[in-house]
Amino acid sequence: MRKGDAKAPSQRQLRVGEEVRHTLAWILERGEIHDPGLAGVAVTVTEVRISPDLRNATAYVMPLGGDDVPGVLEALHRAAPFVRRLMAKKIKLRRLPNLQFEADQTFEEAGRIEDLLKTPPVARDLGKDDATPDTGDAGDGA
Repeated sequence: MRKGDAKAPSQRQLRVGEEVRHTLAWILERGEIHDPGLAGVAVTVTEVRISPDLRNATAYVMPLGGDDVPGVLEALHRAAPFVRRLMAKKIKLRRLPNLQFEADQTFEEAGRIEDLLKTPPVARDLGKDDATPDTGDAGDGA
């Protein structure tokens, strides 16, 4: 769960979020959004979170290579009403959620954790846990 979430999402929220994610990824893959900010940019939709009342959706996206994230987010915000109309044709829901787009920070966080694991104090501590204990049988000669 992301920071600030009070409880786990329901099965319906998860199912609707995954359906929205698949449809949004399909729309972006086909290049149906004709915005100069998205021209020639491959965008990955990593997750879609749906509010408990199913009225709002936050799509976590990242341009391939992490280039021009603010420009891509701005283009997606401009295109949100158009994307919502395209999604309405593909998803059978009584009410389609409003779309918001945010940059996915999980890649940055994973890189930060990996860098921390490579620092000398942490690597030293991890090395102690990975070493096999000496049983004293090596010089027995029997």
